[in-house]
Amino acid sequence: MRPRKKDRHLPACVYQRHGAFYYVHKGKWTRLGVDLHTALLEYASIVAVPENGFPALVDKALPHITRDVSDSTARIYRRCAGILKETFAEFRPEQVTHGAIVQMQDMWRERAATGNHLLTTLKLIFQWAMDREIVAANPTLSVKRLPTGQRDRLITWAEYQAIYSHAPDWVQVIMDLCYLTGQRIGDILKIEYSHLQDDGIFFEQEKTGKKLVVVWTPELRAVVERARRLKYSIKSVKYVVAGRAGTMRFRNNVWRYFKQAARAAGVPDVTLHDLRAMSGTEADREGKNATELLGHTDAHTTRIYLRDKAPKTVSGPSKPGKKSA
Repeated sequence: MRPRKKDRHLPACVYQRHGAFYYVHKGKWTRLGVDLHTALLEYASIVAVPENGFPALVDKALPHITRDVSDSTARIYRRCAGILKETFAEFRPEQVTHGAIVQMQDMWRERAATGNHLLTTLKLIFQWAMDREIVAANPTLSVKRLPTGQRDRLITWAEYQAIYSHAPDWVQVIMDLCYLTGQRIGDILKIEYSHLQDDGIFFEQEKTGKKLVVVWTPELRAVVERARRLKYSIKSVKYVVAGRAGTMRFRNNVWRYFKQAARAAGVPDVTLHDLRAMSGTEADREGKNATELLGHTDAHTTRIYLRDKAPKTVSGPSKPGKKSA
């Protein structure tokens, strides 16, 4: 940067124009104020962004917002935190406004799920900061979530059997446990032999912390017995569907083997999580409580999972004074 020829009393990148002082950076003119004292204070706050800026706030808040959540949720928050730090790298916390957040959301409109994860992470960061009086308000509260298309893929029994026939024996066990219990893959992989109780299989859901017991059925007992017969390189294992060394299996490996089996079976657009929807949908068809099975806190969440698009059979009312046959 060449030395100033005039206004040498001003800091670098600060100029006086039309009765006010401005900070110029990357072609953007930021108004600092009309008097020099106010302008210098504002300038100092701007150039102090690396120490007091939004990225520093993210670093402070992240350990707190990831403390009491599941490992999978913590990974999402950390990934989103990195994106947020990059997006608002030159912002101070108070400069992250409703409009700035909406502009960020617009960039993620084609990937709405990620955009909504970013909004959730940002909301938690600002809530943490507001609770500690670092910021005066949470600008995310007025920002709407991006609309996402509801997944309505329902695996048919024929598709299930086709995938099943191409899957390794341990993947077959996992598929059956997912379907018969309705639990998430992370909770299935965490089943320990100590969780097998007299009345059923005990679960403490990783995502919600909700505790439930899926009662024994002949089919469920048979699957667990098949799991016992799987071969391992050690004599004693802790997990029902452990890896060969007896440790808990990585969910990414399970997903990979499941997708390979689906491709071999010629079944498109299918995920392991669809087995949970399949389980809840079939339980609902049988008149069972799908909300309790899936561990949801309300029926609205369950309705998102249920994918039975067949028309419901309903009965209309009778006329007053007459009884229906």
